Amino acid sequence: MHNEAVHIPGISHASLKGYIVGFIVSIVLTVIPFALVIYGRGAISADWIYGGLALAAVAQIVGQLHYFLHLDRSSDQTWNVQAILLTGLIVGIMVCGSLWIMTVLHSRMM
Repeated sequence: MHNEAVHIPGISHASLKGYIVGFIVSIVLTVIPFALVIYGRGAISADWIYGGLALAAVAQIVGQLHYFLHLDRSSDQTWNVQAILLTGLIVGIMVCGSLWIMTVLHSRMM
């Protein structure tokens, strides 16, 4: 039996501490939008609440990618990051295109 660690390029090895920190970050970034919506209704304008929700969502995505999928700026992760960025671009084009088509169709029906 060999107890030697094997390093495989492109695979990041995680620790229990990293998972715990990621879990705590995820919980905090989930509680913040709830607090904004529940307690910020009368005190904060709707635009600021929507902005806070969007910011928390983006931070949640980044936290999940870093702590649970172990994506970082290392050279081993370059292809994984590029694949995720391409997927985001394709999804963005599909969503924006769908909204554009629905807007044009709505304006033609009115």
